[in-house]
Amino acid sequence: QVQLVESGGGLVQAGASLRLSCVASGGTFSTYHMAWFRQAPGQEREFVAAISWSGMSIYYVDSVKGRFTISKDNAKNTVHLQMNSLTPEDTAVYYCAAKRGSLPTSRTSIPTYSYWGQGTQVTVSS
Repeated sequence: QVQLVESGGGLVQAGASLRLSCVASGGTFSTYHMAWFRQAPGQEREFVAAISWSGMSIYYVDSVKGRFTISKDNAKNTVHLQMNSLTPEDTAVYYCAAKRGSLPTSRTSIPTYSYWGQGTQVTVSS
């Protein structure tokens, strides 16, 4: 069974940076496609960024392009989300997700991912 544990969230001011981490256990991390989603209060969970098993294919939602960077360290079973120039609109619980097997046809879709972490809270004050 794959387990994902996120960390790195916190309370920051607008314009600051945070680096989220997600450590995977229970499987062969190097074969996983990984993604970050977020869910703000009262809103649906939304896609943020995705990275293929090799790290060669990366995709972002438009609202974070140029500010967020997803990366994958297969040696440490870890995926990171570097978040710069944070705004209050980035406030949400951030979730790590994983998919094994073939490259997903829909990297932004929640049902694509079989494994999820418990989430880490990011709060950005104005």
